[in-house]
Amino acid sequence: MLLAISGRNRAHGVLAAAAAAILFSTGGAAIKMAAFSGMQVASIRSAVAACALFLWIRGRIVWGWPTLAVATVYAGTLTLFVTSTKLTTAANAIFLQSTAPLYIVFLAPLLLGERFRRRDLLFMAAFAAGLALCFAGRPPATATAPDPATGNVLGVLCSATWALTLIGLRWAERLDPRIGISAVVVGNGLAFLIGAPFLLPLPDASAGEWATLIYLGVIQIAMAYIFLTRAIAQLPALDVSLLLLLEPVLNPVWTWLIRGENPGRWSLVGGGIILAATAARTMTTKDTKTV
Repeated sequence: MLLAISGRNRAHGVLAAAAAAILFSTGGAAIKMAAFSGMQVASIRSAVAACALFLWIRGRIVWGWPTLAVATVYAGTLTLFVTSTKLTTAANAIFLQSTAPLYIVFLAPLLLGERFRRRDLLFMAAFAAGLALCFAGRPPATATAPDPATGNVLGVLCSATWALTLIGLRWAERLDPRIGISAVVVGNGLAFLIGAPFLLPLPDASAGEWATLIYLGVIQIAMAYIFLTRAIAQLPALDVSLLLLLEPVLNPVWTWLIRGENPGRWSLVGGGIILAATAARTMTTKDTKTV
């Protein structure tokens, strides 16, 4: 059965995805706080997000294997992204995660029955070129990026789980619109449990650093996923994943401005290519149909 996506719904979906991307993009600078380890940030951030989202949906979680399946891959994404960002530069972590569309362009037709146009392959080539430039001349280890090699490996794993998360959310929204947000709540709960063994001892953190953790949970995760689940209900998974590429363009900028972490000249050039390709595809995509 073909379901038409109206122009109005598409516009709402694009705005929601863009809002989610902007909120997501602030995570790199916030995660780089010195007091907490990567696992502590991942665990506490997700605990706060789970509580905020649980209150938002008034505790109405839809339980079942679809919720648990999507929540599991999403929990992996949450944990991998934070630990990757802690070890490598924010630019590398987010650009690696943003290779997700390269997986989705091939998986969405198989798993969701969502078709893509041949010209999408041209956009994929542009994205791949932009990402390749992001790795050209990457900076050495620094105080805010102590182990770039390990962080990059975790970033690659994160890109795979992120692609599966977006596909899973799109699939869940088709089954029941309540499943997507339920999976996000449960996924954050699982991410909290994954990091719980590493929580103690808690560091002697400042009030500002604790406030940053609250911000990460309530705004950078909870509010962003409210926008994302709305977008994923109105747009194909590939479209959403491409719009979310606004995040890797903005993420290194915030980290540079707030933490002084230099993303490198080539990362900025690559980010510019990704932004241009995203804008071009968004403006040239008309109302679509999905199976």
